Amino acid sequence: MTRNLLLLIAALGLATIASAETPTQPDAKPQMTTGNGEANWIIADGVTRKGLTFTFREVKIEADGWLVLHPFRDDKPYGQIYVGSTFLEGGRHENVEISVPVEPEPGKMFLVMLHSDVNKNKEFDFVFVDERNVLDRAVFEGTTMIAHPFATP
Repeated sequence: MTRNLLLLIAALGLATIASAETPTQPDAKPQMTTGNGEANWIIADGVTRKGLTFTFREVKIEADGWLVLHPFRDDKPYGQIYVGSTFLEGGRHENVEISVPVEPEPGKMFLVMLHSDVNKNKEFDFVFVDERNVLDRAVFEGTTMIAHPFATP
Protein backbone atom coordinates (compact mmCIF):
# COMPACT_ATOMS: atom_id res chain seq x y z
CA MET A 1 0.00 0.00 0.00
CA THR A 2 2.85 2.40 0.76
CA ARG A 3 4.30 1.72 -2.69
CA ASN A 4 0.93 2.50 -4.34
CA LEU A 5 0.62 5.70 -2.32
CA LEU A 6 4.10 6.79 -3.40
CA LEU A 7 3.25 6.04 -7.04
CA LEU A 8 0.05 8.07 -6.75
CA ILE A 9 1.91 11.04 -5.19
CA ALA A 10 4.58 10.83 -7.91
CA ALA A 11 1.91 10.68 -10.63
CA LEU A 12 0.10 13.69 -9.19
CA GLY A 13 3.38 15.59 -9.01
CA LEU A 14 4.13 14.83 -12.68
CA ALA A 15 0.61 15.85 -13.65
CA THR A 16 1.06 19.17 -11.84
CA ILE A 17 4.38 19.81 -13.60
CA ALA A 18 2.90 18.86 -16.96
CA SER A 19 -0.11 21.15 -16.49
CA ALA A 20 2.17 24.04 -15.50
CA GLU A 21 4.18 23.59 -18.69
CA THR A 22 1.24 22.95 -21.02
CA PRO A 23 -1.00 25.91 -21.83
CA THR A 24 -4.62 25.32 -20.92
CA GLN A 25 -5.88 27.24 -23.97
CA PRO A 26 -4.94 26.62 -27.58
CA ASP A 27 -2.56 29.16 -29.10
CA ALA A 28 -4.56 32.35 -29.53
CA LYS A 29 -4.53 33.87 -32.99
CA PRO A 30 -3.30 37.46 -33.14
CA GLN A 31 -6.19 39.89 -33.03
CA MET A 32 -6.90 41.90 -36.17
CA THR A 33 -6.77 45.66 -35.70
CA THR A 34 -7.50 48.62 -37.93
CA GLY A 35 -5.23 51.58 -38.52
CA ASN A 36 -2.29 52.63 -40.64
CA GLY A 37 0.84 50.73 -41.55
CA GLU A 38 4.35 51.65 -42.63
CA ALA A 39 3.74 51.29 -46.39
CA ASN A 40 -0.03 51.89 -46.56
CA TRP A 41 -2.18 54.49 -44.83
CA ILE A 42 -5.27 56.67 -44.94
CA ILE A 43 -5.36 60.04 -43.20
CA ALA A 44 -8.95 59.96 -42.00
CA ASP A 45 -8.65 62.95 -39.66
CA GLY A 46 -10.03 66.06 -41.28
CA VAL A 47 -12.09 64.31 -43.96
CA THR A 48 -14.31 66.82 -45.72
CA ARG A 49 -17.53 66.39 -47.64
CA LYS A 50 -19.24 68.38 -50.34
CA GLY A 51 -22.60 66.86 -51.21
CA LEU A 52 -22.01 63.23 -52.23
CA THR A 53 -18.20 63.47 -52.29
CA PHE A 54 -15.75 62.89 -49.45
CA THR A 55 -12.16 64.10 -49.65
CA PHE A 56 -9.32 62.43 -47.73
CA ARG A 57 -6.21 64.56 -47.26
CA GLU A 58 -3.73 61.74 -47.93
CA VAL A 59 -3.77 58.10 -48.94
CA LYS A 60 -0.75 55.86 -49.53
CA ILE A 61 -1.14 52.46 -51.14
CA GLU A 62 1.88 50.32 -51.93
CA ALA A 63 0.44 48.79 -55.12
CA ASP A 64 -2.56 49.59 -57.33
CA GLY A 65 -5.82 49.30 -55.47
CA TRP A 66 -8.94 50.94 -54.18
CA LEU A 67 -10.07 53.35 -51.51
CA VAL A 68 -13.45 51.92 -50.45
CA LEU A 69 -16.32 53.06 -48.22
CA HIS A 70 -18.40 50.51 -46.32
CA PRO A 71 -21.52 51.56 -44.40
CA PHE A 72 -22.26 50.75 -40.77
CA ARG A 73 -25.17 48.52 -39.77
CA ASP A 74 -26.21 47.98 -36.14
CA ASP A 75 -23.36 50.27 -35.02
CA LYS A 76 -20.70 48.08 -36.71
CA PRO A 77 -18.92 48.25 -40.07
CA TYR A 78 -20.86 46.21 -42.61
CA GLY A 79 -18.37 44.72 -45.05
CA GLN A 80 -20.90 42.77 -47.09
CA ILE A 81 -21.53 45.82 -49.29
CA TYR A 82 -19.72 48.98 -50.27
CA VAL A 83 -21.13 52.39 -51.15
CA GLY A 84 -18.18 53.99 -52.94
CA SER A 85 -14.77 53.23 -54.37
CA THR A 86 -11.93 55.10 -56.07
CA PHE A 87 -9.09 53.47 -58.00
CA LEU A 88 -5.56 54.49 -56.96
CA GLU A 89 -2.27 53.64 -58.61
CA GLY A 90 0.41 52.56 -56.18
CA GLY A 91 1.95 55.57 -54.41
CA ARG A 92 1.07 58.54 -52.23
CA HIS A 93 -1.99 60.63 -53.14
CA GLU A 94 -3.36 63.91 -51.80
CA ASN A 95 -6.99 65.05 -51.70
CA VAL A 96 -8.45 61.72 -52.74
CA GLU A 97 -12.16 61.97 -53.57
CA ILE A 98 -14.69 59.20 -53.18
CA SER A 99 -18.41 59.60 -53.87
CA VAL A 100 -21.49 57.86 -52.50
CA PRO A 101 -24.85 57.47 -54.29
CA VAL A 102 -26.99 59.07 -51.54
CA GLU A 103 -26.09 62.11 -49.45
CA PRO A 104 -25.58 60.92 -45.86
CA GLU A 105 -26.77 62.71 -42.75
CA PRO A 106 -23.99 64.41 -40.72
CA GLY A 107 -22.58 61.95 -38.19
CA LYS A 108 -23.40 58.84 -40.25
CA MET A 109 -20.66 56.26 -39.75
CA PHE A 110 -18.59 54.67 -42.52
CA LEU A 111 -15.49 52.52 -42.68
CA VAL A 112 -12.89 53.74 -45.18
CA MET A 113 -10.35 51.12 -46.17
CA LEU A 114 -7.88 49.98 -48.81
CA HIS A 115 -8.36 47.01 -51.13
CA SER A 116 -5.71 45.60 -53.51
CA ASP A 117 -6.33 45.32 -57.26
CA VAL A 118 -5.42 41.63 -57.09
CA ASN A 119 -5.96 40.78 -60.76
CA LYS A 120 -4.60 44.14 -62.00
CA ASN A 121 -7.66 44.95 -64.14
CA LYS A 122 -8.48 48.38 -62.61
CA GLU A 123 -12.00 47.16 -61.83
CA PHE A 124 -13.12 46.77 -58.23
CA ASP A 125 -13.93 43.06 -57.99
CA PHE A 126 -16.22 42.90 -54.98
CA VAL A 127 -16.99 39.22 -55.48
CA PHE A 128 -16.76 37.00 -52.42
CA VAL A 129 -14.19 34.21 -52.79
CA ASP A 130 -14.92 32.80 -49.32
CA GLU A 131 -17.09 33.71 -46.31
CA ARG A 132 -15.06 36.79 -45.51
CA ASN A 133 -12.92 37.95 -48.46
CA VAL A 134 -13.62 39.48 -51.85
CA LEU A 135 -11.39 38.98 -54.89
CA ASP A 136 -9.79 42.44 -54.52
CA ARG A 137 -8.79 41.76 -50.92
CA ALA A 138 -8.40 44.21 -48.06
CA VAL A 139 -4.89 45.60 -47.57
CA PHE A 140 -3.19 44.35 -44.41
CA GLU A 141 0.20 44.99 -42.83
CA GLY A 142 0.65 42.10 -40.43
CA THR A 143 -2.59 41.91 -38.47
CA THR A 144 -3.48 45.55 -39.14
CA MET A 145 -6.15 46.12 -41.76
CA ILE A 146 -5.62 49.54 -43.31
CA ALA A 147 -9.00 51.00 -42.40
CA HIS A 148 -10.62 53.69 -40.24
CA PRO A 149 -14.17 54.27 -39.02
CA PHE A 150 -15.27 57.88 -39.37
CA ALA A 151 -18.38 60.00 -38.98
CA THR A 152 -19.52 62.12 -41.92
CA PRO A 153 -18.90 65.80 -41.49
